[in-house]
Amino acid sequence: MDSQTSQSSQASQPPHTFQVDLRGLVDLLSHHLYSSPKVYLRELLQNAVDAITARRADEPDAPARVRLFAAEGRLRVEDSGVGLTEADVHSLLATIGRSSKRAEGLQDVRSDFLGQFGIGLLACFVVAERIRVVSRSARTPDAPPVEWTARDDGSYTVRTLPHEERPEPGTTVHLVARAGAGEWLTEPRVLALARDFGSLLPYDVRVGDEAVTELPAPWNRSYPSPANRRVVGARHCHELFGFTPLDSVELDLPVAGVRGVAYVLPSAVSPAQRAGHRVHLKGMLLTERGEQLLPDWAFFVRCVLDTDSLRPTASRESLYEDETLAAVREALGERIRSWLTGLAAGDPQRLAAFLEVHHLGVKSLARHDQEMLRTMLPWLPFETTDGRLSLEEFAQRHPVVHFTRTVEEYRQVAPIASAQGVGVVNGGYTYDSELVEALPSVRPGTVVAELDADTVTAHLDSVAAADELALAGFLATARAKLDPLGCDVVLRAFHPLSVPALHLDDRGARHEQARAQAEAQSDDLWAGILGSLRGSAPRARLVLNHLNPLIRRISSLNDPELIGTATESLYGQALLMAQRPLRPADSALLNRAFIGLLEWATHGESAPGEPTEEQGGH
Repeated sequence: MDSQTSQSSQASQPPHTFQVDLRGLVDLLSHHLYSSPKVYLRELLQNAVDAITARRADEPDAPARVRLFAAEGRLRVEDSGVGLTEADVHSLLATIGRSSKRAEGLQDVRSDFLGQFGIGLLACFVVAERIRVVSRSARTPDAPPVEWTARDDGSYTVRTLPHEERPEPGTTVHLVARAGAGEWLTEPRVLALARDFGSLLPYDVRVGDEAVTELPAPWNRSYPSPANRRVVGARHCHELFGFTPLDSVELDLPVAGVRGVAYVLPSAVSPAQRAGHRVHLKGMLLTERGEQLLPDWAFFVRCVLDTDSLRPTASRESLYEDETLAAVREALGERIRSWLTGLAAGDPQRLAAFLEVHHLGVKSLARHDQEMLRTMLPWLPFETTDGRLSLEEFAQRHPVVHFTRTVEEYRQVAPIASAQGVGVVNGGYTYDSELVEALPSVRPGTVVAELDADTVTAHLDSVAAADELALAGFLATARAKLDPLGCDVVLRAFHPLSVPALHLDDRGARHEQARAQAEAQSDDLWAGILGSLRGSAPRARLVLNHLNPLIRRISSLNDPELIGTATESLYGQALLMAQRPLRPADSALLNRAFIGLLEWATHGESAPGEPTEEQGGH
């Protein structure tokens, strides 16, 4: 019984409503929802354009103009839109979150509106302490004009005005700047913001006498020819992005309600650099940082788009990630891919100029797209021992396409391999080794092989057994000297004759060197664990050139100390020629060998390491 009474009592109590702290809400908008106070002008333009759109749904020939006047911390915005009645003012302006776009009777034209979230005029409090709206409805022409005045403390007043206060339908918004925000209502700032946000709006928008809209858009088909559109686009690109494009790609997706242009950057950029694309929603700028608009590989273009279909986020400063955006992103990527294919088929000169700058972007695309790799194969440049060539041309010259995975490995072997007639592709740059390995899939019959130390050594001529036997003592001393560094010594005959020694290793050898270095620097426990991983790892090798005159002279020495110092010098020089990073042990060896050679040169009668009189010798 008590339970029933309690439930009945609760049911009879009137519902409560939330109390809104307007100043707190304005702070939330300015610091968390919007990235900058400048969005206030976008909201004003949005409301004006939507009001004109609503009026033209009833009166197709109605005037379509927006005028902005700024002076001394005040701003006036006039439009020829549908206007508001007194009931509309109470229902729409005084209720946070309600939008005229949701009103009955407007559903049939709602898709033409820019605003979808009903925050509207509230954003103006980010820069204004007072907002005054004077409006006259076009749908009820006999109704008097109505005035709504609101302050940032949440209070507002509504009153009707004489007919002469607003003879024509439409709305005028007056803003008075809040303390510290006056700069946002100056004429130069208002003009700059209006042009930034509204340059593609479909109606006549002006700040004072200055036009804001710049129609038609660069991609509009009304221009006489594609060449004329490119000239207009180049000027448009320079004004927006500050560069003259290398080329431009028209992006037209009528089914998705997307139209625009992609401008090709005239200089190379990093793939990691996030692109800033400008996205307009029905002519109004939505964002100039539309990073998710294109596939990651298309980092070599900057886009300007106008869309009817993509959804904005609540702040209307970025795009909502959904299936529609994913489909548009894929379709825009296909447009750019088709442009590249068209250049390859019909304008190789423009394609070559493009690839000279942006080959990295095309390589990024080609590694995931076999058709693009097949199309671009004759054009994409690679660093090879035959010079800068395409893989197609290189494969025609060499029965086996050898490649290295790192730039360091390429620098080690390129001069020697080239002298032996072995063609090598430098696969150490971004995407290159992946594309070389994919070559057989688009060019059947091509043999691709990674070039390692064993392969290079195998291509070098062996020394006659009798000659190598005669130098057994020299080789044994040299091997003993480099053994602590994890390096073997091999004698071969190869060109060019000017190279006395060649340092060769592979990833396995480098891993073993790193393991040995870590073992030497670890405590007993970790040293034991690392020692158990030693196994039969490959070792680096110093290949001595038997044809080089210096090697012949060194190999004829009889002094073991001098042979050791000379071997260390050859090892260090070979490392430097390969442009390899030096370990602490390598740096110490170079220093020791240099001092030893200086001692030998200045005290010829004393072998390196033997005390001299200056060092306390007797």
